[in-house]
Amino acid sequence: MSNLNQKRFYFDWAATAPPNRGIQKTFDNAMFFGNPSSMYAEGRAARSALEQARNRCAAALGAAADEIYFTSGATESNAIILFSTLYRRAEGIEQAVLTSAAEHPSIIQNCAALERIGTPAYYMDIERHGGVSQEALERALFKHTNTTVLALMYVNNETGAVTNLHKLVKTARQKSVKKLHIHSDMTQALGKLPVALRDLDIDSASFSAHKIGGPRGIGILYTRKPVQALYKGGGQERGIRPGTENTAGAFYLAEILDTLTPLLRENYAAAAKKMNALIASLRSTGRCTIIPECRPPEAAEMPMEFPDINFSPYILQAAFKNIPGEVMVRALDDEGFAVSTGSACSGASKKRPVLKSMGLSDELALTSIRISIGWDTELDDINALTEAVRRILKQI
Repeated sequence: MSNLNQKRFYFDWAATAPPNRGIQKTFDNAMFFGNPSSMYAEGRAARSALEQARNRCAAALGAAADEIYFTSGATESNAIILFSTLYRRAEGIEQAVLTSAAEHPSIIQNCAALERIGTPAYYMDIERHGGVSQEALERALFKHTNTTVLALMYVNNETGAVTNLHKLVKTARQKSVKKLHIHSDMTQALGKLPVALRDLDIDSASFSAHKIGGPRGIGILYTRKPVQALYKGGGQERGIRPGTENTAGAFYLAEILDTLTPLLRENYAAAAKKMNALIASLRSTGRCTIIPECRPPEAAEMPMEFPDINFSPYILQAAFKNIPGEVMVRALDDEGFAVSTGSACSGASKKRPVLKSMGLSDELALTSIRISIGWDTELDDINALTEAVRRILKQI
């Protein structure tokens, strides 16, 4: 039986990242406990800290400060965008959402909720490599001419597949009958891959801080133009996300982005080296299938043009013959290793819809696990993990 007193190895960074200890001292010394909406000195200090954080986050993401809204995280940001369609419907403007079958539950489940109250939602199949093809997008737009919202994840949270947003956004703008609102869940790209929002021609994007070592309960909604939020409150965040702002969380997120953004290429190269070592070691066991099987080795350096990245070097999906994913997760936990079977937000479900949408067999989908790494992961940790896997394969 595993316990937290034994030596632990953390390989579930895609679910949540360990806290960034280097920022803790700066965070502890900051003074912003006041309510940013209050007029007295403590409130003004909090407002100043909040707006400074907004400016810093905007700079890191290649956006303008007035395009950045602080939310509780990407799940809320995704919901704000999707449910803003209800206001347009109320005004008599037809609405329909097009997305992929491999999106995060906060997109898929909210699309299902919209369908139940009359807003059509359409789901594109994905290719065996884990991404949406240009041809699939063109077919969907040709078939569903009433599409008004397109939601495409940048980095898949289960397979690490990277969507070529430049290419697909350009295609969508050219092929859509209606003017589209294009939204992207960029949670798994934040702090790991380049994010240049102004260059992407998307209308909105969502991010969460805890995926890069920040606190839970703080995230970002980027939107080029204000949207109508479904729920109302005190008017904070210019009415898009009412409720007293999480000033401390915003400050912490800005600090982390300031730290990570200059290190993107350095961290990418290190992650690629570690991921290549992990893939090679797992394949050598003889009972491991990398998903997708066609996944190539990671480039030693981040390409200058980020659409050329096919997979994030931080996320890997792997299946072990005749061992259910849940069994492998428990066995590795007993050995001191934290991995998962997929998205933490759908952990209660034994189904693997993302893998099924790639055309994988039930056996392969149900015997797979997700291994995700971060900047604190060492090659020695990789070696320890693969040795643990070998021991488990001999026993099961």
